[in-house]
Amino acid sequence: MDWLADTVVLSRLQFALTAIFHMLWPVLSTGLAIFLVILEALWLRTQNPLYYRQARFWAKLYVLNFGIGVASGLPMEFQFGTNWAPLSEFVGDFFGAVLGFEGAMAFMLEAGFLGIMLFGWNRVPPVIHFLSTVMVAFGANLSVFWILSANSWLQTPAGGSFSQGHFHVENYFSAINNPFMLRSVLHMSLATLETSMLVVAAISAWSLLSGKAEAFFSFSFRLALVVLLVVAPLQIVAGHESGLQVAEHQPTKLAAMEALWENQAAGEAPPWTVIAAPDENGGRNRWALGLPGGLSWILEGRPRLSQDVRGLNSWPADQRPRMVGLIFYAFRLMAGIGIAVAALMGLTVLLWWRTGLTPEFFRRQAWLSWCWILAAPAGYLAIESGWIVRCVGRQPWTVYGQLRTSEAASQLPAQEVLISLSSFTLLYGALLLFALFFGARIIRKGPDLTLEPPTGPVRAATSAS
Repeated sequence: MDWLADTVVLSRLQFALTAIFHMLWPVLSTGLAIFLVILEALWLRTQNPLYYRQARFWAKLYVLNFGIGVASGLPMEFQFGTNWAPLSEFVGDFFGAVLGFEGAMAFMLEAGFLGIMLFGWNRVPPVIHFLSTVMVAFGANLSVFWILSANSWLQTPAGGSFSQGHFHVENYFSAINNPFMLRSVLHMSLATLETSMLVVAAISAWSLLSGKAEAFFSFSFRLALVVLLVVAPLQIVAGHESGLQVAEHQPTKLAAMEALWENQAAGEAPPWTVIAAPDENGGRNRWALGLPGGLSWILEGRPRLSQDVRGLNSWPADQRPRMVGLIFYAFRLMAGIGIAVAALMGLTVLLWWRTGLTPEFFRRQAWLSWCWILAAPAGYLAIESGWIVRCVGRQPWTVYGQLRTSEAASQLPAQEVLISLSSFTLLYGALLLFALFFGARIIRKGPDLTLEPPTGPVRAATSAS
């Protein structure tokens, strides 16, 4: 229990708790906003009330996630000034500016148009309302850009120089466009959209299994499946590209992801380890099950390595990540879920082509419905696992290669951090119960199938065209 008296460990646990909890909410609001844009565009084009009712129903889940995301996100950012003051002083010229951009550009844009999107259906013309929905979606996804740009900079700092315990920005564009940024933003953006569609598909499958609003949820399931048909394969490619950038810029993280302890020389064909029992103290795997020759195919797409791959034992113990087992299995969990979702999507598309995916089919083939219901929490688990790999694998650095985590934490009494950690745990537990209660109530109540679209502005817009 020595960790209870370690300020750095407690501060890391507190930030991990707030980050993991906060991540649950913007994931859905970011991807669901794009889904709302698609639905409203369909309604504007066809005037079909089904699409209007779809937009109104799914917007309820959006606003619930948005509210919890705001409440849980603010304490996380304040920790940079409380628990991580040396980090803020070290990188504040860039990091503070980027987080400020996220608040001023992205969050304010999303929040500014949110009221019109939610309450403006009968108060503004349809085109203006649609523009508001587009702006909400743009603001939500712009947040992804700024947050991932800031985090990517911690992974691969660029655009300036370090001197006298401070980062001096020399080129903001180079710092923002750091080597990790582009592929990280793409990977996370696809992840939010994919997980959001998994949530839509899961709720739709549960409703169809229960025989509720069959025409409504049959359409929402098919639309989510169409989006996944594009997104899921792209996400696998984006994930692989992100792995390649790790191999290029963070070899210690790659070695931890693969539980690779010894160097692998160019010209060899090392196995890809599927499962293992990493032993950090012994610098080895107690046992491992691998795919012969798999590592060279995954890293380079060829039967043998063209360059050396370093193992963890080639670095001093204080220069490489700890908790190798966590990093190793978090990476496999993330990748495995992504592949499983793509397989489930492919199977469902095949069944759609053969059977039509009627509501009766969902009731007869309950196993398929339950696969989709379970896919939604699996999507969240994949995202959280990816962030564990990203951040725990960066250790022992907060700013990779420049500032160690032990030097980035504020020197607070451990008891104070333990109190704040316990308080956050209770608060976020209450918020989670609140969100689950109201989310379940929205889902149980279902859509209002008697809701009529606004007629005045729609008729005026139609006649004008």
